[in-house]
Amino acid sequence: MKIAVSACLLGEKIRYDGGHKHEPFITDQLGQFATFIPFCPEHLAFGTPRPSVHLLRYENEIHIQLNKDGIDLTEPLIQSSRDELSKISQEPLCGIVFKSKSPSCGMKSAKIYLDNGFCEGKEDGIFASMCRERYPLLPMEEEGRLQDAWLRENFIMHVFAYDTYERFKASNPAIGDLVRFHTVHKFMLQSKDEKIYRELGNIVANRDDISLETQLAMYELGFKTAISAKSSIKRTRNVLEHMAGFFKNELSKSEKEILHEHIHDYADKIIPLIVPLSTIALYAQKYDLRYLLEQTFLNPYPKTLALRSHINAGK
Repeated sequence: MKIAVSACLLGEKIRYDGGHKHEPFITDQLGQFATFIPFCPEHLAFGTPRPSVHLLRYENEIHIQLNKDGIDLTEPLIQSSRDELSKISQEPLCGIVFKSKSPSCGMKSAKIYLDNGFCEGKEDGIFASMCRERYPLLPMEEEGRLQDAWLRENFIMHVFAYDTYERFKASNPAIGDLVRFHTVHKFMLQSKDEKIYRELGNIVANRDDISLETQLAMYELGFKTAISAKSSIKRTRNVLEHMAGFFKNELSKSEKEILHEHIHDYADKIIPLIVPLSTIALYAQKYDLRYLLEQTFLNPYPKTLALRSHINAGK
């Protein structure tokens, strides 16, 4: 799995001041499961160290300007951004992580100024904007937002689901493979977007008898759109209750009480999501409910990342 990452987050000393912004979660935890493709259009264009720059809106266009003397550096940064985009486009990417607040890489976090010196608001950096246009469905996030447990969990689930689909697509799947893929992703998709999940079910059913190639293309668009949605406690609770329904004839009264208490406590933010999920997995193993055990929702990414163990991983 390959992820493009702002090079300074990987510890490379290429910031404008010659420093870095090493992010341990990326290198030490996510790095166990991914290969990183570094990028830095500002370093490529201007070297390191270099004068600091900012975004400027002038005559309805975005420019890059030196902070010190106002020299316009728009063209060289646009060209280096194109070069970096061309480089990462050669790789089968499953995600991008940007440096927050950067004039080149910030995602709606780069300050943009007017020529009178006032800050107008925040926008995408030059390179981040190009990436969004080039990869509208690719998982993207900036390291600042990844400090939020909920955003981090959503991003990592998004990345691994995207990678799973890419590997599925590369396997030259038949219709039966698509049916199984959709089946094991049922609860993940429902936790993201119930409407799209049902639309995907209609695509798999193929009542209009479309070609497999068209069917797969339609499914890919819907699947990647669904997994880009942020989860919510409400939708996740509905999924947990649905999964609990599979045990209605197996569980004892006390077991049912324990499971539903865990689900309710999760919804009230008393316990993290891992608790009701572990209870469901335990009962599914005890009663050999293979349908549940095969659901990617139970283990959407390596458990060692432990992202569902945080009480704030749900909103």
